[in-house]
Amino acid sequence: MPSLVIVDDHAAVRTGVTAILTADPDIEIRGEAATGHDAIQLIDSLEPDVVVLDLQLPDRDGIDICREITARTATRVLILTAYEISDNITAALDAGAAGFLAKTAEPQQMIDAVHAVAAGQAYLTPSVTRHVIAQATGRNTPGRRTGAGAPDLTDREQEVLQLVAQGLTNKQIAQRLVISPATAKTHLARIMQKLGVSTRTQAAMLARTADHR
Repeated sequence: MPSLVIVDDHAAVRTGVTAILTADPDIEIRGEAATGHDAIQLIDSLEPDVVVLDLQLPDRDGIDICREITARTATRVLILTAYEISDNITAALDAGAAGFLAKTAEPQQMIDAVHAVAAGQAYLTPSVTRHVIAQATGRNTPGRRTGAGAPDLTDREQEVLQLVAQGLTNKQIAQRLVISPATAKTHLARIMQKLGVSTRTQAAMLARTADHR
């Protein structure tokens, strides 16, 4: 059962998100916060699986909060925002966010996003996915294709990328492929360099998109 904390400075939004998510008996709401300061304290004390985080908070920038959470806790970050701005998307993913969802999302999308992120997977709406692909493609060299079938990737790198797309950690990938965690980390670094992305979430989304083409 995924546990989570909801962080938004608008009480009405917190109430609405809580109502949507508590409709699923497999989701546990552990707490709410209206500021970045309170969010960090709650996450430290409650250790939720997921934090649903708004980017616009009164005391701290949401991207900085995301970066702090992902750097020093196991809690995964699902961004929930009214603004699907390109710079916000890129900054959030670079800061380690595992998902990015618009506040206009359907209730079932929100529920699915929480479950996916809690399970270690990436969750992006179609519009955000298109942005990630466009950004990665723009950073790649001319003529290079992205995704799991990219000709630059070795067979082993393609195996690693598929496992990343399934939400596995480096340790789990190492166990699955019978390699060391350090080797799995090295493979992932090379994959990200070849695909022109900066986070494993971006790499995972490219792999999942390629699989559905």
